[in-house]
Amino acid sequence: MATFALYAAAAVAEIAGCFAFWAWLKLDRSPLWLLPGLCSLAAFAWLLTRIEADFAGRAYAAYGGVYIAASLLWLWAVEKQMPDRWDLTGTAVCLGGAAIILFGPRSA
Repeated sequence: MATFALYAAAAVAEIAGCFAFWAWLKLDRSPLWLLPGLCSLAAFAWLLTRIEADFAGRAYAAYGGVYIAASLLWLWAVEKQMPDRWDLTGTAVCLGGAAIILFGPRSA
C-alpha cells in the first residue's frame, strides 16, 4: 500500500508541475506559475526515488500506469472533462500492465 501511495503522490506532483507549464504556455497565465511547477516537478522526482524497487527502470515502467490513471482523474476533477469509455479501457490495460511489472514473480 505504501508503494501505491508513493506512486499516487508522485503522479499528482508530476501532473501539477506539468500543468503549471501548460497554464503558462497555453492558457496565458503568469510566468510565476513556473515556480510552483518547478518545485512540484522536483517533488515528483524525489518521490519516485522512494519506491522500493531493485531497478529504476522497473519502478518507472510501473509508474506509467499510475500516471495514466492519475492524468485521467486530473482531466475529470480539474479540467471538468469526463473520461470516455476508451480512456477508462486504456487505463485498465495500463494499470494491469503496471501491476504485472511491479508484482510479477522474479527469478532469483
